[in-house]
Amino acid sequence: MSANDDLASELLKLLGGPGNIAGVENCMTRMRVSLVDRDLVDDGAITSLSGVLGVVDDDTYQVVLGPGKVTKVTDGFRRALGASGADAEALAARGAAIKAGQKQRNNTPFKNFIRKIANIFVPLIPALIGAGIVAAVRGLLVNWVTVGTAPEFVEAVVPALTVIGSAFFAFLPIFAGINAAKEFGGTPALGGAVAAIIVFAGISDVQYSLPVLGEIVLAPGQGGVIGAIFAAGLCAWIERSLRGKIPDAIDILVTPTLALLISGLATIFVFMFVAGNIASAIGTGAIWLLDNSGLLAGFVLGGLFLPLVMLGLHQALIPIHATLIEQVGFTPLLTILAMAGAGQVGAALAIFFRLNRNRSLRTTIKGALPVGILGVGEPLIYAVTLPLGRPFLTACLGGAVGGAVAGAFNQFAGAFGATAIGPSGWALLPLLQSDNGQGYAILAYVVGLLAGYISGFLITYFWGFTPALLAEHNANQGDEKNKLLGDEAALEGAAATAGVTGGAAGIAGVAGQRIDVLAPVEGTVIRLSDVEDEAFSAGTMGDGFAVEPTSGDFRSPVSGTITALFPTGHAFGVTTPEGLEVLVHIGLGTVDLHGEGFDLKRAEGDVVEAGDVIVKVDLDAVRARVRSLATPVVVLNGAAFPIVERRSQGGPPLTVEAVAAATSARS
Repeated sequence: MSANDDLASELLKLLGGPGNIAGVENCMTRMRVSLVDRDLVDDGAITSLSGVLGVVDDDTYQVVLGPGKVTKVTDGFRRALGASGADAEALAARGAAIKAGQKQRNNTPFKNFIRKIANIFVPLIPALIGAGIVAAVRGLLVNWVTVGTAPEFVEAVVPALTVIGSAFFAFLPIFAGINAAKEFGGTPALGGAVAAIIVFAGISDVQYSLPVLGEIVLAPGQGGVIGAIFAAGLCAWIERSLRGKIPDAIDILVTPTLALLISGLATIFVFMFVAGNIASAIGTGAIWLLDNSGLLAGFVLGGLFLPLVMLGLHQALIPIHATLIEQVGFTPLLTILAMAGAGQVGAALAIFFRLNRNRSLRTTIKGALPVGILGVGEPLIYAVTLPLGRPFLTACLGGAVGGAVAGAFNQFAGAFGATAIGPSGWALLPLLQSDNGQGYAILAYVVGLLAGYISGFLITYFWGFTPALLAEHNANQGDEKNKLLGDEAALEGAAATAGVTGGAAGIAGVAGQRIDVLAPVEGTVIRLSDVEDEAFSAGTMGDGFAVEPTSGDFRSPVSGTITALFPTGHAFGVTTPEGLEVLVHIGLGTVDLHGEGFDLKRAEGDVVEAGDVIVKVDLDAVRARVRSLATPVVVLNGAAFPIVERRSQGGPPLTVEAVAAATSARS
């Protein structure tokens, strides 16, 4: 079983078991689980699992795992559900019931509006990105042809790229109409049909007069996606209203005809004119704002975007982006809003250097920074800045400075923006465009990003931490007295693998008290960093050592209570009366043996003395079937019980001392 499958199995248990799961799916960074009973979820244990970057409790329970990993863990989660015997039909039925209940609880006009906007446009993002990149490549080739050095075949291919890159945008209202009809409960084809009126070339032949406004001349595309949503929404409403009222024998003829005719007339004589003016006002207003107060507007937009993302309100901006792309060829708002991610990256770098003793957080930042630079910000938000509190605010300020710089370019040099929505960070570079040329757009955007990085770093480094915050998150983990005197210590994810999450509630170590942690098995002591598994050698959750065993008797390293003992026997955890938590993981890859060669001598909940045999292992039978028998021994709550002395003579035991700052044990 892989580490991702282990995490999936542990998540299934902590989410209340198979009977509590009504459905599961995933997006780019989150596994979204529909729950039967929210009260059965152990939030604290889930957020403490290695690999879990955070949770979001919304319509679904969302476990933030990060790009790539989320797909693997979700697949493992589904396999674990199947292995548990969960019935697919019953699961689907429960899912429908839960979603209905959630829909009822969240049935507010504002939430419904945001949700429908997202559902209309999010499915279009892949095509927006693809067409946008093709258009960007076409622009580069046009520049090459213009300078006169391009081969003939390049000049020949430009018209083809023009068609490929422009066709989707030309007919974007039709796609918006199709998705809008789905959202409003109508037939998608009818939504597309009425939206097609907007882009039909013959619409320019329609002319009419209105009181006060005078002669109205329509143009293909007038009203854009906004008009398409109005039209498809009305068409769906008419269709729903007619269903059941028209005799079945003629329903197929009458209902779609009336729905299309009435909504079509409304589109021509109302929606195209009204939506066209709305779209013009959006475009004119946005460009005017950036031309006249781009610096201030950029500061405000860049600073507020991360909170909007957390609340899901950023989806309401999608029609504005689409309208700007239709009108001016790019959306300058997106390039400003993207600066919020730059502030987040800069803040994370500051945290990395400021909390130089917090190995757990530094390891998380190392993993989350690359995707953050590419514009996927959830790992940094939910695993780094938001849990710390104040650094999240300084990250927003860094984004505000980056937004102000990008806004200043718009105000004083010329507007620039993205030709499609979806990507952010450095991934947005191929989609940048400006009336001043693509080179200018890239330069302005990069300067804004660098401003966001630098300001996010400096603001967070100097003002992101109170003394109390530093003391809480930077205590002892990197102190000289904790450096290796013979055994390197590290742990990333072993606690999640073994299922050890805490000691006895309300029990605390006494400052200055020393507790021996004995080697659990006879053999050669090695440094934990030499264990050939990154989960143990990365150094994120505790200090310890490892043993290359020469005996099959694996004993408790301390006196206390067995708080975790896997049925497979491959790992166990013991908690002392003082609250010290020790994990013993027998070998690497041993969980895949499913208990073969392992003989459990004690049970979870047993009170044991140091040296009591917990598991007997047939080393000869096991050795050839696993990667290694190296056995890590890790102190899980090292912040309260840091290792201050190591002795290698005759055993060896490790000596652990409770620090004065430790006032309570984890529970």
